[in-house]
Amino acid sequence: MSTTLQRSTSTEAPAPRHRSSAGLGVGVLVLLGVLAVVTFVSITIGARGVGLGTIWTAFTDYDRASAEQTVIRELRVPRTLLGLLVGAALGLAGALLQGVTRNPLADPGIMGINMGAATGIVVAVMVLDGISQSASVWVGFAGAGIATVVVYGVASFGREGATPVKLALSGAAVSAALYSVTTGITMTDVGALNELRFWQVGSLSGRYLPVLEQTYPFLVAGIVVAMLLGRALNGLALGDDLAVALGQRVRLTRVVIFVTVALLGGAATAACGPIVFVGLIVPHVARAICGPDYRWILPYTLLLSPVILLSADVLGRVLVSPSELQVGVVLGVLGAPAFIALVRYKNLAQL
Repeated sequence: MSTTLQRSTSTEAPAPRHRSSAGLGVGVLVLLGVLAVVTFVSITIGARGVGLGTIWTAFTDYDRASAEQTVIRELRVPRTLLGLLVGAALGLAGALLQGVTRNPLADPGIMGINMGAATGIVVAVMVLDGISQSASVWVGFAGAGIATVVVYGVASFGREGATPVKLALSGAAVSAALYSVTTGITMTDVGALNELRFWQVGSLSGRYLPVLEQTYPFLVAGIVVAMLLGRALNGLALGDDLAVALGQRVRLTRVVIFVTVALLGGAATAACGPIVFVGLIVPHVARAICGPDYRWILPYTLLLSPVILLSADVLGRVLVSPSELQVGVVLGVLGAPAFIALVRYKNLAQL
């Protein structure tokens, strides 16, 4: 009997490795250093070679007549700042959705955000016969917000309210419907097709100071709120019944989370297009490092996401210089095998 007991014990899954708060805090500091390096590289590397002295002068004694200093101040710095905010927003949106839906494959696209933004843009192009980039940001943001509201509204029907399964199903249904609308419009309107092709690549290129100024209030507000939701997500992870027993208002918590996701995903997608894999993969990487506690998952995701996004953006500039690959293309190429490896070596249900 003892032999049988030993065998059954040996086949049990090993206990999760304890992660100390001190060790995780050191990890956050290391990631901050890595993010600072990647940010510096993003500002310094591009199609036009710029010396370090010129970069320093661009910040300390800006000369508008200098083309190199203008490139730094008006092109690379806004692009890098947008990459920092959009990367953090997409990663946090994915982490929030994976927590609230308890679906390891959730990302901003599951709530119809990507297709909502795309539909808003092509409808505006069809109705207005073309829109400016500035206007497309607002139209895309509005479309993403409306799609999120519709998804949550559909999922809320019934006595149970917006359960994780109903949210996933309603998101898939609404996204499919919006995809049909978008396809129908682009098949008959060349202007809408061209606008959608430019936007749908997912890029930081060409998104400079005006786009940053329009979207940063929403991105910053969403990031701040998201960082306060770690304890609430830990409660939801226990299940609705236990969360209610512990005093958590589950429905209100879900509403706050989805409003935050709409801010983060909607603004990021409207600004840069549907950039894939950041919201899907990075929360799993963060969870693998720091365990299931969302009070640590969210800070790690906040730092890891812009590191990955800006690194992919820099890689796209270097690989085909003096041209460049858009960051959405680079992440698509690198993200697919990375996610396959994650599925192969990690059980997503236990991450």
